[in-house]
Amino acid sequence: MVALDPRGQGASSTGFKSWSAASVGDDVAALVKHLDRSALIIGNSAGAAAAAWAAAEEPERIRGIVLIGPFVRDVPMTLGQSLLLKLGFAGPWAPAMWGSYYRSLYPVSPPADLDMYVDALKKNLKEPGRLQALKGMIFTPKTEVANRLDQVKAPTLVVMGDKDPDFKDPAQEARLVADLLHGEVAMVPGTGHYPHAEAPQTTTELIAAFLEKHS
Repeated sequence: MVALDPRGQGASSTGFKSWSAASVGDDVAALVKHLDRSALIIGNSAGAAAAAWAAAEEPERIRGIVLIGPFVRDVPMTLGQSLLLKLGFAGPWAPAMWGSYYRSLYPVSPPADLDMYVDALKKNLKEPGRLQALKGMIFTPKTEVANRLDQVKAPTLVVMGDKDPDFKDPAQEARLVADLLHGEVAMVPGTGHYPHAEAPQTTTELIAAFLEKHS
């Protein structure tokens, strides 16, 4: 298993000119090409858009994609949501705001180490360039990715928590994304934006069944 941090986040470098999902997707595709082997790509949230882009770029190497809580298109926000995000990132309170928002994405069964993770997240966002990268990821339109979804030929599984607060109707969004990619939907009851963290055994079993079906 190989994991990577998106541009400017976690332990990755800062100073990129683009933080778009398409650019991160190019990074994923380059990694798969460098490893020179077939791969299953699992992408969560905005990372799902990067996974879809990489699948369009490397159809011969990517044998499947799993999209968890996916943002592969520009999901309409209410005016209130848009203002809240813009104001939340407008001052020195931004890391604390994001930490609070991040907590809300685990509405039912937050993992035991969530407090420790959120503290590390807020500390990371205070490093030079980190907040700019996060804002770039959130606010850059996903139009490029949405326009290439019909080029994705890899088998696709969309995994969605049925209480994901990022979507007005999680099941409807999951079905819409799956239809665009001719894929399958697996809903994880009682979980939010990170079902793999709130219900790891259930989510793992769903992914394993998908792999077995398409192996």
